[in-house]
Amino acid sequence: MLTVRAGQAHSHASLGWETFTDKVISLINQHREGVVFLLWGSHAQKKGAIIDKQRHHVLKAPHPSPLSAHRGFFGCNHFVLANQWLEQRGETPIDWMPVLPAESE
Repeated sequence: MLTVRAGQAHSHASLGWETFTDKVISLINQHREGVVFLLWGSHAQKKGAIIDKQRHHVLKAPHPSPLSAHRGFFGCNHFVLANQWLEQRGETPIDWMPVLPAESE
């Protein structure tokens, strides 16, 4: 799921997010090479079953929600690990904190 009502975990479970995310991951898996997948939380980690780990890199951690982030998300260093993997493959690392253009007033 990509959205929920505030304070209501899984409240949008029946809106089709599972089908959507399965399809997106499947298409990326089939048509791209060397993608780093960051799977946060048990629901996301189940998506790892449809990822070809010979062609892609998968990093797993607990969900970053306030209720579970202290169980392993904090300190997992996924952003660093993703960039290290990309650099080892000769790819450009991701700028996780880009400077966005100022909004027009």
